[in-house]
Order: sequence, then structure tokens, then C-alpha cells
Amino acid sequence: MTKKSTKAPAKKPAAAKAPKRGAAEATAGRGGKVAKTQLVEQVAEKSGLTKKQAAQGVDAAMDTIVEALRQGQSVGLPGLGTLSVRDTAARTGVRPGTSERIQIPAGKKVAFKVAQTLKGELKQRSPDYHVLLAD
Repeated sequence: MTKKSTKAPAKKPAAAKAPKRGAAEATAGRGGKVAKTQLVEQVAEKSGLTKKQAAQGVDAAMDTIVEALRQGQSVGLPGLGTLSVRDTAARTGVRPGTSERIQIPAGKKVAFKVAQTLKGELKQRSPDYHVLLAD
């Protein structure tokens, strides 16, 4: 008996890889996600800052928002919405697979309420905006 080798399939040549998308292309598609690097690029482009300065600004803003939420404060972002911390009640849940009843302790969650101006803009641009704004 001979033993068959199990080789991994050959990799595609580098030319077959899809080219990297720019920030504008990535945000143009519906349902896409804007990564931090893309956000930094856009802030740098719109503000005239270097990418390093824009990254520091984005980091500072995110750190400030997170710290305010940790302290239980709401964070209003004009034209975008409000982030706030809400308490969740203790409840009984069901463990998937075993159907065992479990007690889920009370906790906290971050909630986001969309600003009316943004909600109106999304409504005008998308006929199925209610799917995007389910909460």
C-alpha cells in the first residue's frame, strides 16, 4: 500500500488578489463598515491634519466617549445621536442546546438613540430605513 500525500491546494498568484479598496469605495457600498484607519484617513483629508494627528484626535475622542460611558454619563453627538448606559434587569434565560433554564444577572448595556436629523436623512435616502433603525 502506498500512502497518499495530502498537500494543501496551491495558493493563487499575488496578481489574482483583489486590489485594496480606498476609504471612499469602502463606504460607498451599502452595509459596509468603516474601519478606524478609514475614519482616520477621512478626518485627515477633511481637516487638513496629518494622518498621525488625525489618529491622535480620533483616539482622544473615542477614549473620552468610553470614559464618559464608564462613569454612567450620556454622550451627545450632534447630528448623529446619543449614547447612554442603561441598566438591564435580572431575567431567566434558556441555555441553547440543553434547554436548561439559567438566571441571567442584572447588568448594564450601551444604548444608542438616533438623532431626528439623521433619521430624517436616512428616511429620505432609503425606502427601507426602518430596517436600519430597528432599535
